[in-house]
Amino acid sequence: QVQLVESGGGLVQAGGSLRLSCAASGSIFSINVMGWYRQAPGKQRDLVATITSGGTTMYADSVKGRFTISRDNAQNTAYLQMNSLKPEDTAVYYCNAILRSGTSVYTYAYWGQGTQVTVSS
Repeated sequence: QVQLVESGGGLVQAGGSLRLSCAASGSIFSINVMGWYRQAPGKQRDLVATITSGGTTMYADSVKGRFTISRDNAQNTAYLQMNSLKPEDTAVYYCNAILRSGTSVYTYAYWGQGTQVTVSS
């Protein structure tokens, strides 16, 4: 069984910073891509940033220059450093991993339970 556990959310003032962590655990053979998505109340879940096992990153235009995604392949952990936060960044942030478990030859998408980020103005 594979689990993704996020941590690091909270309440911060506009202009502040937060660092989210996502730890993948369980029977994992390999992780292709790890990413962060967010969902604000009444809105769809949107991609924030992704990173491949080789370190290639991609960002939503709204967070470029402010957020940085990174990962520790040895620890199966991804991070999202969020700087210069704005009230519009308020959302539940979800970790996503495209991985192959130790019991399958196929890759599947797994999701964490989400962590709330609230930015006050």
